[in-house]
Amino acid sequence: MLALEVSARPALADRKAVGRGLGAHNRAAYGRLRGAERWILARDEAGAVQGGAKCEIAWGWLYLDWLWVAETLRGHDWGTRLLAAAEDLARENGCLGVHLNTWSFQAPGFYRKQGYAEVGQMLDMPPGAIRYWFAKRFEPN
Repeated sequence: MLALEVSARPALADRKAVGRGLGAHNRAAYGRLRGAERWILARDEAGAVQGGAKCEIAWGWLYLDWLWVAETLRGHDWGTRLLAAAEDLARENGCLGVHLNTWSFQAPGFYRKQGYAEVGQMLDMPPGAIRYWFAKRFEPN
């Protein structure tokens, strides 16, 4: 008989057991996942980071996990430049496209303007807001 346990901090061995189990299932279904994390950073003249994007390339797609531009640089196309660099990175790695999520209080209009299609949403996540999922599939060469 199994017993359920809720834990904020399970042992490393327990976390690895769940990860190995899920990984084995996913590999059996679709092959080996080879995620490759990449960062794109925008620095000022002093070398301080003023914006950036955290990406992961896996299973033929680039996942844009984070995209941020310092408040003082917003409205000067830095978000567009970072997103274009992420798309270039995806193309260089033979990806089918880019996918991401954002919230209604962040930048859904920005992604729509850049050609991203909404592929899903969840209302009240967090309460009073909407979480959106977007994707942009590249045209075949």
